[in-house]
Amino acid sequence: MSVFVSGATGFIAQHIVGQLLEQNYKVIGTARSTVKADKLKSQFGNNPNLTIEIVEDISKPKAFDAAIKKHAKDIKYVLHTASPFHFDTEDIVKDLFNPAIEGTKDILESIKRHAADTVERVVITSSYAAIMDFDREADDTYKVTESTWNPDTWKTGQANAVRGYCASKKFAEEAAWAFLKENRDVVKFKLSVVNPVYVFGPQQFDSDVSAKLNTSCEIVNSLIHSSPESSFDPAGMYGGYIDVRDVAKAHLLAFQKEETIGQRLILHGGKFSSQDIADVLNEDFPQLKGKIPVGKPHTGVLGVGEKGVTVDNSKTKQILGFKFISFRQTIHDTAAQILKHEGKL
Repeated sequence: MSVFVSGATGFIAQHIVGQLLEQNYKVIGTARSTVKADKLKSQFGNNPNLTIEIVEDISKPKAFDAAIKKHAKDIKYVLHTASPFHFDTEDIVKDLFNPAIEGTKDILESIKRHAADTVERVVITSSYAAIMDFDREADDTYKVTESTWNPDTWKTGQANAVRGYCASKKFAEEAAWAFLKENRDVVKFKLSVVNPVYVFGPQQFDSDVSAKLNTSCEIVNSLIHSSPESSFDPAGMYGGYIDVRDVAKAHLLAFQKEETIGQRLILHGGKFSSQDIADVLNEDFPQLKGKIPVGKPHTGVLGVGEKGVTVDNSKTKQILGFKFISFRQTIHDTAAQILKHEGKL
């Protein structure tokens, strides 16, 4: 039996594919082009357990139909990681809400049409954005858990592109739970959802280090390539962190463990701010000393474990049963890979 991974060339998905292959699963991934598919197969050493199907545009109706129909008898688990991520929009409903919702519903409909009797577990990569309250992230008195939902409505979610993206993740996840409820007698699969915060950590392959990285890692990358005179706000970026290797591990456990059925899993290893990233870079890499901003070391502007919303994901940690990689380790490993690629380590 095989594991179907949508968006297999993505930052998180590559780590998922890597861990699946390490555990001797057969993997059917999707990529947007033959070039991307061939590159990924080559990076994984043309592993015979890895097959890649082309799905050019996941926002198109029945985008996954051909791939799922082709492998319907073999697919036991589906991990839906593919999702558009951008803020470049003048029409939030058209560019963010609809693709997120329809993309999620589409892969579930494909399972219903072609693999209703074979797919046993589905894991959807959602986001902390589906949980957070946009207006209360800095509120010390506010607490969220796995049962908390982003309170934005169809109307309030259109305030701006960033808010629109967060709301789109909520609506897409809601659509998945609603689909399962409506089709409980038709499909046999059980659903789990993974809700990560900012995802740091190394790329699966050193060769994927580039001038601009995925959204979270680019925060580290841009700081590495800044200068002491660069404008630096110690609290310019803050939130929760998680390492990509832990996100991948959680996706596997999400279909391997009975306890994850019907659960939302908040992947949050603790809090960080821009200052915390700068501290790790300055302390761990002598070659960066004097070349990047120092900020205000150890002032705890919005530092690890300090101010803002309380994220209680104790339920998730208990279900998963493993300790998350530390903030220092994830930032160190992210930076070390970049510096190594550039011949500076």
